[in-house]
Formats: sequence, structure tokens, C-alpha cells
Amino acid sequence: MPIRILALLLGLSTVLNAAAEDGLTLERIFASPDLAGPTLRRAELSPAGDRVTFLKGRDSDRNVLDLWEYHVEEAETRVLVAADEVMTGEVELSADEQARRERARIADLRGIVDYRWSSNGRFLLFPIGGNVFVLDMAAEEGDVRQLTDSESFDTDPQIAPDGRHVAFVRDRDLWLVDVESGEARPLTESATDTIANGVAEFIAQEEMGRSTGFWWSPNGRHVAFLQIDESPVEITRRYEVEADTIEMVEQRYPYAGTDNVTYRLGVVDIESGDTTWMDLGEASDIYVPRVKWLPNGEQLSFQRQSRDQQTLELVVANIDSGEARTLLTEASDTWINLHDDLHFLEDMPAFVWSSERDGFRHLYLYDYEGEVIRRLTDGPWQVDALAGVDEELGMVYFTGSEVSPTEKHLYRQSLVTSSPEVVNRVSRRSGWHEVAMDGRARVYVDTFSSARQPPQLSLHNVDGQRLAWLVENRVDDEHPYGPWRERHRPTEFGTITAPEGHELHYRLIRPAGFEPGRQYPVFIHVYGGPTHRLVTDSWSRRMLVDQYMAQKGYVVFSLDNRGVERQGKAFQDAAYLKLGQVEMPDQMAGVDWLRSQAFVDPERIGIFGWSYGGYMSLMALGQYPGEFAAAVSVAPVSDWTLYDTHYTERYMGRPQDQPDAYEKGNVLTYADDMTDPLLLIHGMADDNVLFTHSTRLMHDLQARAFPFELMTYPGEKHAISGEGPRLHVYRTITGFLDRHLMQARAGE
Repeated sequence: MPIRILALLLGLSTVLNAAAEDGLTLERIFASPDLAGPTLRRAELSPAGDRVTFLKGRDSDRNVLDLWEYHVEEAETRVLVAADEVMTGEVELSADEQARRERARIADLRGIVDYRWSSNGRFLLFPIGGNVFVLDMAAEEGDVRQLTDSESFDTDPQIAPDGRHVAFVRDRDLWLVDVESGEARPLTESATDTIANGVAEFIAQEEMGRSTGFWWSPNGRHVAFLQIDESPVEITRRYEVEADTIEMVEQRYPYAGTDNVTYRLGVVDIESGDTTWMDLGEASDIYVPRVKWLPNGEQLSFQRQSRDQQTLELVVANIDSGEARTLLTEASDTWINLHDDLHFLEDMPAFVWSSERDGFRHLYLYDYEGEVIRRLTDGPWQVDALAGVDEELGMVYFTGSEVSPTEKHLYRQSLVTSSPEVVNRVSRRSGWHEVAMDGRARVYVDTFSSARQPPQLSLHNVDGQRLAWLVENRVDDEHPYGPWRERHRPTEFGTITAPEGHELHYRLIRPAGFEPGRQYPVFIHVYGGPTHRLVTDSWSRRMLVDQYMAQKGYVVFSLDNRGVERQGKAFQDAAYLKLGQVEMPDQMAGVDWLRSQAFVDPERIGIFGWSYGGYMSLMALGQYPGEFAAAVSVAPVSDWTLYDTHYTERYMGRPQDQPDAYEKGNVLTYADDMTDPLLLIHGMADDNVLFTHSTRLMHDLQARAFPFELMTYPGEKHAISGEGPRLHVYRTITGFLDRHLMQARAGE
């Protein structure tokens, strides 16, 4: 047996070496184990800071996640719960759970995809298979108990701070289960086809960054929840085309300019079952993007956003009477960006809040009258997120872009500072740091990556000193990416100046075997949509596709145009009422720069994008005919009147109020000018950017007999998930680009 195993290993080594000699392949990029190394998600510190928990994919299937821990005192990493120990076989997700996962971009994942600590650190809660499980950390070997067993699919379980109860959503109502007895009972009983309690509506999940609709009080006695009424939202009848069936789906989809859900915000006493409704104000056409308890458990804050998103109020309500008062108001002539940077101090009547009032998002300390006590940070850079507050030592921790818009670092600042322009950087290595702190803000977990290093997980003190590696993920011979590490092409970061004078950041990868004096085709990978940056010094599967293209002989290029975040509000605001008008001029500044480089073949430049990037690819062909040798558009918006309210109106207003902006931002306006090769790709069950966006474009292009290539995916949503479909997408994309950018020159 040992000899046979050795022979097998030698054979495997030969295969890997041969694969490395052949270069990176799409098949390997989308196979398991993940080339990035261990698939790590949701790294958190326990409330006491003595453990680090995280979800980790398996080597055999990176999309199946188990719950792991690193025990700080024992310096040991181990599996806490393997998913197949509590649930065997395939899990059939409910339609609501499928939609939740699609909104969270985790539709590929299976096993344990979420978990929560109780505030007292005794319990770990996790859902699987539509039921709720709890792990008792006080038990010697860890006691996993199933709390619910229902024919319904229970979602969004949250454990009370004292660990005594778990609240969850069942059949659109809010339920409660006792952790000790397992007895479950409803907290609300008013759900209908259009009324839901404790559920985050579609646009809250998709556009507001809010995935829940209820919140435990600090003392565990009350649950605040949003009741949504979906009856005003227009019903869209769309077809989900599967491999062998066609289903007509009725989806309440809030198209730009149409009605949204309406809200009620209630607080239910878990003992009596009585609900008190908070005063949300006179206006009903509003958004409630955030809800947060004050430390005393007697007051509840919520954020009230106007329909045009130019006003955001922080409001505090008394939970006994429901009476509310406004603490502060943010206003803008364009739009207000939402954030989670709100921390109510426990030892004084004050709170930390971030604002973009001076052009960059920075932190401020307020009193309970809504007056600024002091500014905490300042400068021409952005605070990304509040990471933690140490009230005892008077320190606030946050991530930001002070080093560069392409890097993310952890910083700290004194709550009593008199020099907001001077901040102390805690993280040191150049790249991208995602951090999670313990409750006291004394230690933090750092998920670090860069264009050179796949994600690593480490534990640090607040001076930045590394206390332990949890997952070092060193790229050596044994690493999944090891066979290809010598071929890894370096990423160059730089800036160019647009004709209007603003600075644009780019990243560039030169092709394998680069020879000065030779000209190469260009693969432009574009996104371009408001807020989201593509040019970051971080690792991603997207980057591996870029590496693949570079190893095939392409120059790979991405540029962040006006509208993206981390370069100030004015840089973002340039896109207001001008979606589709300011992005491509910036991208063309990048194209002009590329054409000025001796190593670029100016006649072989192609562009590819997904979602907003797909919209950009279409605008490239329509607004700049003859400039691109080929374009690939995946799941694109084509007509902003077909997209949702919260996203579209934030940047474009309502179509009935801004018809000119919508006309100029419509791909179909420019369809008659398209002349260059196009590949259009879309999932036929997309519930975000509806398939209608592509069918309208198909109709217009066919009406004028414009030839284009098309690939559609039965049953697939916006992300086109699954190892096989994803691989097929990129095989289709690269095959199309090779024909128009590589083989065209080879055949000359």
C-alpha cells in the first residue's frame, strides 16, 4: 500500500508540474482546492477575545464551508463544526433563502454559511438546512443542539445578548425559541402575501447593505423589527427559463420612479408579546436603512432617508412611547452615502458618527443634542469603516485610504484628539487589510491580501504586532498556487491625468514573455459603477482570470473612473445625473494612454465587464464606435428605467423628473452606432438585472440586422454561479476575445 500511495503522489506531482509548464488554465482557476489557498470567510473574535472563529472551505470542495476556531491560549486551530455532522445530503433552499444568498453573493456556498456569537460568549449560533443550531462553548467537547425542526425554512437566526433566546424569521413572521427548552413561539402573527415582519426587503439587501429586518435589545428583553408592506410595489411577471422548464415568476420589483414598500418600526416585548410602534414621521415615501439600539436598551435609533436620498436623519425613539426626535441631519445636493459608522458610547452621552460634509468621509464625536463635540479625523482621504472603540483607553479604530485609494489600512485615533489631521496607522504591510476587533477593541483579526499574496489570517494587538498566524497561507511548493507562482505576473499600479485634470488610478499586468519593441493585444477589465473600486492592491479570483489572460499574451488593464469611492465625494458626484456620460470619457483617457505605449497594439484593444461593467462595455461600443476590436458584456443594464429605485434614483433621480438624464444614460440610445464585435451574456433567471435588459438590446440590434454573439444561461441568476457555468462563461469570453484579438493578428 505505501508503494502504491507513493506512486500515486509521484504521478500527481508529474501532472501538476506538467500543468505548470502549460501555464494557468481556466479549468484550474474554477476547480478545487482554491488556488488562493483556504477559502476563509467571516473571521470574528469571540466577545472575550480568547478565540477566533471563521468559516473555511474544504480542499475537496471550496464551496462547502465548515466552522473553525483558533484558540488563543492553546495556540491551536481546529474544526468546531463540520457541516456534514449536523446535516447530510443535499439541502433544498427556500425561494426566500435563495434570494437572500443571491443578494449576499454567496449563492455558490453550501454547508455553514453564517454564524453568530452570543454577547456573553457562551453560544455560537448557525443555520443549516432551514433549521437553527446552537453550539454550547461551555461544554467540554462542545454540545451542538438543534433548536428548530420545522417544515418551514427558518432564516436569519439571531441570538439574544444573554444567550437565552434566539429570534428568527419563519413564513414572513418573527419567531422566538428558548435555547434551554427548545420551545418556539411566534412574536408576530400578521404576515400575509404582502406584509412581512423582521424581513429585509429586496432593495435593503441589494442596495442598502442591510440584510436583516430585526434587532435584539442589549438586555435581551425586546426585539425591534421592521414591518414592511409590499402591496404598493409593482408586480413584475418574468420568465425563469430552466434547462427543461419555463416558469412564470411574479416578483415585486421596484422599478425606478415607481412605488416602494412602506415601513412600520415596532418594538416587541418578548415576555408580554406587546408591540409599541415608533414614530417614523409624516412622510411615508422614505427608506429606513439602519436601526441600532442605544446601550441603555430603553431607546432605539433609526436612520430615515428621503426618497431622493439627499437627506439622511439619525433619529432616536423612546421604546415605551414611540416618541422620536432627530439627533442630526445630513444633506447633499447629490446623494448621501449610507454607512455603518455609528457607535453610542456607554460611559458618556455621546456617539461616534462619520460624515462626508467636507468632501471626504471622516469621523466626528457628537453629544446627544446632535452637536459636534470634536472632529476625530481629517484630510484628503476616506474613512472606510469604524472598526472598534475602546472607551476605557479613549481610542477609536477604523479602516481608511490615507495611504492610497488602492490600499486599505487600520488606523487609530484618540477620542479626545486635538489634531484630527494626524492619525496613527496600525497595519503596516502594503495591500488590503480587512479587520475584525474584539468587543473591547484590544486585539484584532486581520484578513490581509495583496496582488502578490493570497489571503492570510492573523491575530494582532492594537499596536499592529502579530500575535499569531491563524492561516499563514504561504505560497510554497505545497500551496495550490505553488506550481504557477513563478509565472505570476507582477501588477503595476499608477495614475494618469484626464483631460479635465483629475487623477485616475489604473493597474496593469504585462504579458508573459514580455519583449520590448513587440506590440501586444489589450484586455481591459472594467466595472466603473458608482462606489465600487476595481483598482485595489488585493487578491481575488477576478485577479486570477487577469493572470490567465496575461499568461496568454495579453496586456491586462483596469482603470477607476469618476464615480467610484475613496477619492472624495466630488469625484463621486461627477456621476450625478450623468450615468453613462462621465465614465467612458475617463476610460477613453486610459485607452489613449495605452495607445501611447510602445508595447500596445492600438488596433487590438478589447473590453470586458460584468453588471455595471457590462453596461460600460456596451457604452464603449455605442459611444466610441471603431475604437474597440471586441467587447464582452455580461448581465448588463441597458435601460435605467428597468432597474431598481434605491440604486438608480440615488444617481439619476426619478425618470419622470429627469428624462434627459435617462435618455443619455440608455444603451439603446446608442445602439444604432454600434459597429464592432459584441458578445452578450446573461442569466435567464436574473432577478437583479432582469433578463429584459438584454432582450430589449437583442431586439434593437436584430431590428437593424447588426450581427452579435449571444450566450444565455438557463436557470442562472445575476452571478451565473456554479463551477460548470462559471467556467463556461469564461471559456466563452476568452474564446471570443482570442478570435478577435489574437487570431486576427495571427492570420494577417
